[in-house]
Amino acid sequence: MIQRPPRSALPPLARACYPHLVSSPFLWGALCTAMLVAVSACGTDPAPSQPTTTVEPLFNEAFQSTNGRSCATCHVPEDNFALTSEHVVRRFETNPNDPLFAAIDADDPTAETLTFDHLKKGLVRVWITLPDNMDQLDEVGNVITAADRRIFVWRSVPSIADAALTAPYQLDGRVETLEEQAQEAITGHSEGGAVSQTDLARIAAFERSIFTSDRARKIADELASGVAFDDLGDVEASLSLSPQEQRGKELYEKTCEACHGGASKTKIKDREIHALAFPALKADGNVLYQVPATDPPTPVLAHEPENEFINIGSAMENFLVQIGATEHQSFTRDVSFPSYRFRFYKDASRTEIVTDLPPALPPDNPFEFAVDDDGNPISGPNFFPQLFTTDPGRAAITGNPYDFEAFDIPTLRGIAKTAPYWHNNISETLEEVVDLYSDHLFSKFPSFTQPGEKEQDPDGDIGPPEAFTANQKKDLVAYLKRL
Repeated sequence: MIQRPPRSALPPLARACYPHLVSSPFLWGALCTAMLVAVSACGTDPAPSQPTTTVEPLFNEAFQSTNGRSCATCHVPEDNFALTSEHVVRRFETNPNDPLFAAIDADDPTAETLTFDHLKKGLVRVWITLPDNMDQLDEVGNVITAADRRIFVWRSVPSIADAALTAPYQLDGRVETLEEQAQEAITGHSEGGAVSQTDLARIAAFERSIFTSDRARKIADELASGVAFDDLGDVEASLSLSPQEQRGKELYEKTCEACHGGASKTKIKDREIHALAFPALKADGNVLYQVPATDPPTPVLAHEPENEFINIGSAMENFLVQIGATEHQSFTRDVSFPSYRFRFYKDASRTEIVTDLPPALPPDNPFEFAVDDDGNPISGPNFFPQLFTTDPGRAAITGNPYDFEAFDIPTLRGIAKTAPYWHNNISETLEEVVDLYSDHLFSKFPSFTQPGEKEQDPDGDIGPPEAFTANQKKDLVAYLKRL
C-alpha cells in the first residue's frame, strides 16, 4: 500500500418510456416535465471559479481512526468535486489499495475477493434506517425488516459545487446543513467517529466557497447579504449567447423552468405541474381515480403543497432496466440493484396499515394492464405495474408514502461537469438524457411538444415519436451547458 504523505505534502486536489400509457397523458406530461427539468438540464461555464490549489486541508486529508478516506476521496477536486466513473476506473488500475476501495462499497463486502463494479459506475452504498412507521416486505407481503431496521441503496456522489444554493442535502434531503452532511459522510463513508464542530465548520465553509461560475457565486453573495430569493437579479442576463444557445434558452423557459426556476435553478415555478406528481393512493397502494371513470382516466391528487421533492421516474426507470423491460441504454445496466417493497403505517406502533408500495401485482399475470369495476386502471404511483423498487427515495426518510421514489430537485448549474446523471447514474451523457425525455416523456404532454418534423421513433412508443426535433435537442443542450 502506498504510504500516506504528510499534510504539508498533500497535492490539491423502456425502453424508458412506459410501454403502455394507462393514465392521463396530461399527468404523464407533468411528471415528465418535472423529470426532464430535474435531471437533464445542465451546464456550466468553461472552468470553475474556485481554483483547486486552495482545497481546505481538512477536506483533503483523512481524519484519524477512519478507513483512510477523506472528503476529497469521493468529491474529487479535479473532477468538479464529484466522483466520476473514469476517475474510479483509473484509480483502481493504478492503485487498487487506495482508500477509495473500502470494503463498505464493494459489490459484496463479505466476499473473499472484493470487486467494485458499482463503484466503477460512480455509485456508493448508502445505508438508511427506516422510519418507525415503515417495514420492509418480501414479494408476497411478509414483513422482513432487519433487526437494525436498515436498508442500503446505491447512489451517485453529487458535486459540492454550488452547495451554498442547494440545501437540504443527500439527494433525499435527509440532512439540513453542510456540517451535518460532513459528519454523516465521515461516519458512513469513512467509517470514522464524531468530529469537532470546529472542524465540521471548516469543511462546510470550504464547501460553501465552491461555485461553478462567478454568476453562481454572485447569487450566494446576494443571499448571504440579505437579499430575498425572489428579489435576486437575473445573473444570466450577462451571458452573451450564440443563436443556438438563445434558441435553447427559449426552449428551456417553455419546459425546464417549470421546476428549475429562480436564480438558483431549483425553485418550483409551476405548482400545478408539481402537484400532478402526487396522485392519491388507495389502501392497496394503487392510484385513486375519479369515479365515474373519465377518458382518459383522471387521478385524484393528494395534497402536498409544501413538498419540495418529486418522483421524477428515475427509480421506476431503473426497475425497468433491472427486469430487462426497456431498451434504454442505461449506464448502470450491467450492475444489480436491491429490490424492495415497503409497508407504511399510520404511526410508529405499526398496527394500522396505510398502504404497501409498490402495490401487489396479480400472481398469475403481473404485467396485465387490468381495470377495476369502475373502468379505471389498476396501477401504482408510477402508473405502471411494478414488482419492486430499487430505491424508495425520500419516503425512507419521512415515512410518507407520497414521497415514494421522490428525490430533490437539484440545481442545474454545473451539471455538465458531473455526468453520469440521475440519483442512480442511469444516463451517461446529457444528450442521452435529453433524448430520453424528448422521446419517452415530453411527447406525452401536448403543450410541451414543439413544432417541427420529428425524428423517426425507433422503439414503437405510443404517441408522437419526439417532443423536440433533433436540432431543438441540440439547442437545449447548448444552452444548458452555459448555466
